Order: sequence, then structure tokens, then C-alpha cells
Amino acid sequence: MLQADKKICTDIDTEGCHGAASAPIYQTSLFTFNTFRDFTEAQKKERERYVYTRGVNPTVNLLENKLAALERGEQCKCFGSGMGAVSSIFLSLLNSNDHVLFVNNIYGPTTELMEVLQNFNISCDYVSHDVEQIEASIQPNTKLIYAESPGTMLMKVVDLKKTAEIAKKHNITTVIDNTWSTPLFQKPLRLGFDLSLHSLTKYIGGHSDVIGGAVIGRADLVDRIFKYGFQLGGSVLSPHDAFLILRGLRTLPVRLAQHQANVLKIIDYLQTKKAVKQIYHPKLWQNPAIARQMLGYTGLISFELKDTSFETLTKFIDSLVLFKIGVSWGGFESLVTSPQKEGNEEQLKAAGLPSGLIRLSIGLEGDELQISDLEKAFSTIS
Repeated sequence: MLQADKKICTDIDTEGCHGAASAPIYQTSLFTFNTFRDFTEAQKKERERYVYTRGVNPTVNLLENKLAALERGEQCKCFGSGMGAVSSIFLSLLNSNDHVLFVNNIYGPTTELMEVLQNFNISCDYVSHDVEQIEASIQPNTKLIYAESPGTMLMKVVDLKKTAEIAKKHNITTVIDNTWSTPLFQKPLRLGFDLSLHSLTKYIGGHSDVIGGAVIGRADLVDRIFKYGFQLGGSVLSPHDAFLILRGLRTLPVRLAQHQANVLKIIDYLQTKKAVKQIYHPKLWQNPAIARQMLGYTGLISFELKDTSFETLTKFIDSLVLFKIGVSWGGFESLVTSPQKEGNEEQLKAAGLPSGLIRLSIGLEGDELQISDLEKAFSTIS
């Protein structure tokens, strides 16, 4: 972990805040002015001046400045959710007749949103993490290359540098969902990507008590997203939620170190289980891009059971006690879920996902407790 990143995570700018050790919460919807002239001048620069919190707010600004510094981006805008960030990108940067190329396994709600956008004559294609396939799938009207790396569910890794080079050659804007790695373990902007987005709900918030999103990158693109997608879309991050995310950010380096230590032990354990057909985690991939672009591994992992029946999968998941059944990930608690539902094998196949797939979010309880819980579940299906 870079020492500079640790400092960005932990320091709070308290200038003018009476030396407060924790970020002040500016819990206000609006800001007042001494004169009407001051007010009208501020309105001309509402994306820079404090006028109305559906614009800028000091607590949210502090979070945005930290995230921009961590990602080595020019500018950041925070949103009320990760999907608020995604939808604002699409709303701001796409027009009718544009084409989007999605790379790797993509977060489900993002693909659902794309289905809606097809009603407005915006088309898309989905390709794997293979770089040659990316270039071969570019169309004359491709406006965005949208990647997720590591990808949802199967954790495959995209060569970000090569992807960015291909996009620049064709004058295409690049976007990556960088939630899995966080800015501490991966910095896509340094590899040539234009925009990096996060669900702040996950590792950055880190406590399963707040929802938020962020877009970081080139100032001109973020400003356009701010003007159209954010201010007109209305996905506002509240000052109190920004405070909670700032609190989570201060412990992010130590939490990620423990998530990584725990997941490596879980990988070793899963490799001993005869019931497991395959494990999905970047630590196991023979991909030269990983060493170039990833500084560490977070605790999201999937594995495939040899017995792919819904009954066996359900029995395994229901036998877990420490691992709670639920969506999302990145908090203290360990979680378990699966994309498999009763009778949806064909839908899984169409999405490129195997039956019998189980996803674990390895929390902070400790690898001994986590392995003990998994061992009990495996004993019910052996």
C-alpha cells in the first residue's frame, strides 16, 4: 500500500473547522448570502459555489477530493448510489444511435439499465475479457467501452492498459467499474481509462450502513456528468452519508489488508474440497495484466460446485451460519449468494455463468471462523 494513499484516507481537512478531528457534517439543503449580488454571482458557478446541496456541499466535497486524489483523477462527483453514478454516465455521454461495448461480466442492474436505453435507440454488445475480441467488436458508432475488472461473479481480469490503447485509437471514451479493487488496489486512470466509477456502498463505506456512488476521471467528462446526469438526474449523496463514507475511508487500508489475508486462507481451504469444481478469484489467474495493474486482492470470491443441482446449492447455503444470505459485499460481515434460481439454467448459460456457482464475500470475522462455517456446510453435501 502506498504511504501517500494511507495519508489521503486518514487525513481530514479541518481548516476553518476549529481543529475537528472528524469531518464536520454540513447537514443543510441550502446556503444563504449577504447580498443578492453575491447570490446571483454564485448561481453562475453552481457547480463550484455552495448554493444548494443538489449541487455541491462541503462534506461531500471533502469526500470527492479524497477519492479524486486516491484514483489520481482530475475530478470526482459523488452520487446517492452506485447505480446513480452509472445512470448519470449513460445519460450524460450517450445519444441516440450510439453503441456501447460492455467488457467482461457486468453488474446485473447495469445491464438492465442498458435494456431500457435500447428503447431510445442506443445499442450494445457484450464481449469477454479478451483484448482481441474487444477490438474486433468495435463499431463505427461505438461511443463507450464500459468494463468491469475484476468482473462480476467470475472475477476475470481485463488488460486495462491495452483496452485503453485500443479505445484511444478509435476515439472511444473508456469507463470502468473499479468497485472490486477500490482505488487502493487498482488505479485505472493511470492505465489510460477516462473514467473510474465506484459503488461506495461496498469496501469504501465498509460497514453495510450507507449507499453511495462516485465517478472519477477527466475534468471535462466529470463536469458534463455533474451538469446533466447529476444535477438533472437528482441522485444526490447526503452530507451525512458522505460523513459515513469518509469514516469508512479512514480505515480502508487496514480493512483491505485483513480482507486479503482472510480470502487467501479461504482459497487454500477451498482447493482441498472435493465438492468444488472450480474457484474464481484473480489470485488464481495466469494473466500477466494482473501484476501490472493490481496491487492486491479483496475478499470477493466465487466457486462452482460439482453437483450443480439447485437442491444441493440451496442445502449448502442454508447450512451456513456465519455467512449471512444477502446481496452486496465489502462490509464486516461475511455474506453468501448465488445467481442460480430454480429452473434458470438457460438464463445462466446465456449470461456465461455456470450452474452451481456460489459467491462469498469474505468479511472480517477471521479465517478460522469462516472456514469452520464452510466446513459444516460442505459436510451436509458430501
